[in-house]
Amino acid sequence: MIKTLFLVDESVGKRFSNILLNSGRDVLFVGDFFPEVDDEIVLSFANKGNRILITADKDFGELIFKMGKSSAGVILFRTLSNDPYKRFEMIKDALGKAEGKFIVVKEGQIKIRGLK
Repeated sequence: MIKTLFLVDESVGKRFSNILLNSGRDVLFVGDFFPEVDDEIVLSFANKGNRILITADKDFGELIFKMGKSSAGVILFRTLSNDPYKRFEMIKDALGKAEGKFIVVKEGQIKIRGLK
C-alpha cells in the first residue's frame, strides 16, 4: 500500500500537524521549512513532493481552479472550530481519499471535487 503524504499549512497549525504525525501519517509542517512563505511556493512544494496540502487558506482554491496551478490534492478547512483534535476527527476518514481531490471540510459536511 502506498502511503499518503501530507503537508500542513501554517493556517492549520503545528498542533494539528503533530496529531497527524502521532496517528502514523507522513507529515511535514510548512512552518518548519518555509515560515510565512508565499502560497504559490507552498503549493509547489506540496506538489513536487506529491503531498496533500491541508490548509485553512481559501486562496489555494483560487490558485488551483482560477490560475491552473497543479496540486497532488488539498484538504481545505472552512470550520468554525480551530481545535486541532476536532478537525482531525472531521477528516480522518477522508485522509486516504484526498489524492487528486480538492476537499472542503465544514462542520457536518465534506465536499469532494476532482482536480483533473
